[in-house]
Amino acid sequence: MAALRLLLGFDYGTKQIGVAVGQVITGQARELCTLKATQGVPDWSQIEALIREWKPDAIVVGLPLNMDGTPSEMSVKAEKFSRRINGRFNVPVYTHDERLTTFEAKGERMSRGGQKGSYKDNPVDAIAAMLLLQGWLDANSELFNA
Repeated sequence: MAALRLLLGFDYGTKQIGVAVGQVITGQARELCTLKATQGVPDWSQIEALIREWKPDAIVVGLPLNMDGTPSEMSVKAEKFSRRINGRFNVPVYTHDERLTTFEAKGERMSRGGQKGSYKDNPVDAIAAMLLLQGWLDANSELFNA
């Protein structure tokens, strides 16, 4: 694994894609933004703009596996999304099990003072991206602290 310093995390969805940024040196991730998608197709120019701005060393895409660990319909789409990111931008892409991150993100939102309006109008996708990226950083910390 090449030296990693900065990572972007994506919580892929067919309507919205949450984005987070993480730093290996601090081992911390934070939410960045939520991008719109149309029937699972992201606005690639927005993703390109994020990659140009942040210059990540790698990208982590969440895999929403079934509770038994088998691939779900959405995890197959997330895998395709991760391959396309790698192909378009030539950035290493890692995947990470993100089961229940949206549920956790809703809990996180509630702990911050509650949900204002609907989740459609005030999405939690960026929080979910932060949680999955934080999970990846935590799971791989021994690689960076060796």
